[in-house]
Amino acid sequence: MSASSPPPGRPAATNLPVKAATIGLPATTESTCDAGLRRPPWELDALPGYGPGASAGDPGRVPAGVQPPLPAAYRTADATELADRIRAARAALGDRLLVLGHFYQRDEIVAHADFVGDSFQLARRTTERPDARAIVFCGVHFMAETADILSAPDQAVILPNLNAGCSMADMATIAQLRSAWAQLTAVLGDEPDADGRMPLLPITYMNSSAAIKAFCGERGGIVCTSSNAATVLDWAFARARRVIFLPDQHLGRNTGRAAGVPDERMPLWQPREPLGGLTEQQVAHARIILWNGWCSVHRRFTTDQIARARQADPNVRVLVHPECPAEVVDAADGAGSTDYLRRAAEAAPPGSSLAIGTEVTLVHRLAAARPDCTITCLDPVVCPCSTMYRIHPAYLAWVLERLVAGEVVNRITVPDDVRAGSALALRRMLEARP
Repeated sequence: MSASSPPPGRPAATNLPVKAATIGLPATTESTCDAGLRRPPWELDALPGYGPGASAGDPGRVPAGVQPPLPAAYRTADATELADRIRAARAALGDRLLVLGHFYQRDEIVAHADFVGDSFQLARRTTERPDARAIVFCGVHFMAETADILSAPDQAVILPNLNAGCSMADMATIAQLRSAWAQLTAVLGDEPDADGRMPLLPITYMNSSAAIKAFCGERGGIVCTSSNAATVLDWAFARARRVIFLPDQHLGRNTGRAAGVPDERMPLWQPREPLGGLTEQQVAHARIILWNGWCSVHRRFTTDQIARARQADPNVRVLVHPECPAEVVDAADGAGSTDYLRRAAEAAPPGSSLAIGTEVTLVHRLAAARPDCTITCLDPVVCPCSTMYRIHPAYLAWVLERLVAGEVVNRITVPDDVRAGSALALRRMLEARP
């Protein structure tokens, strides 16, 4: 699948010589991938697409105007005023409020989070504070959906900017999955074998819609994260002869390779082609059917970047996220979840040199926390996650102050007909501890 042209009004994501000197990006001499990163997110809310950054050119379905206009008082406030207003609102709300922040959030957001973690850790945190009346999720839409599914009905889950979606999650729609399942079961059947294993079981990465999670739950399937993907794959193979893994082909392929599945038994499913562009023989021979989706942040990392890092410092240790392409994971010294990368940076001996292949905001934070080490992003161009970047302190201040005033804005609510199946798949995920 090739990326489409960038949405109207959005510059192409080329390596422009623009300094990353805006709120959320550290002052640095590195160039950025998109001039639009200099613009505040509210200037982009009326435009379609994912916004500037790694996903700027991705084929997207984020309509313009999803996020209500941000009041002028928040748009004109400086960083100090916004931080003061957030702190005051948090103090007023007390234990009634839980603020969750993903590792990829900008520092100005992380500073106000009760818990910071990857999607697996934050899903667990959602279930641990039944006293909180409001859960403000500083992440992206599918994460807020997950929080709503796992939280109590009387807890309101709030996403500060409704335009914070996920291009990878949008690469698999429920209609496409239903079609794929119908085609695959027509070839494979839907009855268990003599050992009780099904011919096919669905695994969806956390980066997917609640509807897709529900589909998987209703068919004996499960959700995974990068933290527990290996555990989940073992769980699935104990119950089925093969799996369909969506939407991230790279995490699926890297997890399959680590489990000993050869590449020829991991065909790529193209959702817009009949039978995914595969033959019936390929389907029958498959162990993992990979959906053609990807993370635009982690697809930027290359083996050439690894070679340049090692040429610049022969002692550098290269660590990457498993959403990177397989050849990058193979060339690296280690690969693992966001939390794995964080722990590796924290545990590195003084004087260590690390080149890390993951979202640049996190890498800069890890580097700042370890001035006794040299920690750099494997990609020399600053190109943050487009949708994580849309959560700005102005939106956080707005949703919190509305809560103080007794008004819930930007609430994420998963429909009842989706909640049960998705909750089942998520509970299976939480039980599959890495």
